[in-house]
Amino acid sequence: MRKAIIAGNWKMHLGLREAEALLHALRASCETDVIDVVVCPPFTALAAAAKILAGSSLGLGGQDLCWEPQGAFTGAISPVMLRDVGCRYVIVGHSERRTHFGETDEIIHRKLRAALAHELIPIMCIGETRQEREQRKTFEVLTRQLAGAFRDCERWDCARVVLAYEPVWAIGTGTHATPEQAQEAHQFIRQWLVKRCGAPIGDAKRIQYGGSVTPANAASLLQQPDVDGALVGGASLKSEAFGAIVKAALDVKAAGRPAR
Repeated sequence: MRKAIIAGNWKMHLGLREAEALLHALRASCETDVIDVVVCPPFTALAAAAKILAGSSLGLGGQDLCWEPQGAFTGAISPVMLRDVGCRYVIVGHSERRTHFGETDEIIHRKLRAALAHELIPIMCIGETRQEREQRKTFEVLTRQLAGAFRDCERWDCARVVLAYEPVWAIGTGTHATPEQAQEAHQFIRQWLVKRCGAPIGDAKRIQYGGSVTPANAASLLQQPDVDGALVGGASLKSEAFGAIVKAALDVKAAGRPAR
């Protein structure tokens, strides 16, 4: 059974003192070796987060990275810097980066390769817009995004990536995909990976669901056979809510999920 991974994407929220308080609360409530738990604070809180989480089971991640290790890239952060501050993970290709900052499949491919080259675990996001879903282009969009990101990647590189299916229409809207919609998309992604990388890698790939995940809907989503965790936005900013989602993942793990 694949090991679940719950990651909190804080986005552009919380000053340093607020971040430190939340990190202490998460360390007290979310320590576990049964699943992987990751927090992705703003860049300004990464150094403090590394100190607070040192020695704990919680992983630390960046929310973005540049494709170059250094250089004249004002405002960017490099994979070397993320590693230096204590990050093990990094989010790549979030829809907000695609939408607000114009990131293309080619840019995301370069960032993915940079993360892998510097031994960071990418949490790579893919997903369709509302219009694309209504036009029944979900699988077409997922295929394009997967093919673009993994272009010229070796199979063993693909094996190191965590995927996050985040339908754009569900992010920050309060509307989440139904468990059936999530399972359908995750199953398609896994089948694509099996064809691209072989069954051992595709079947072992961890695929998170993201998009308005809350304590109320986490269990029903995580119970799906091909949903291996959650990339959590707003609910990750409250220790009680994030802790409840982690607990839901632990409960699903203990109970076992139905086979496909």
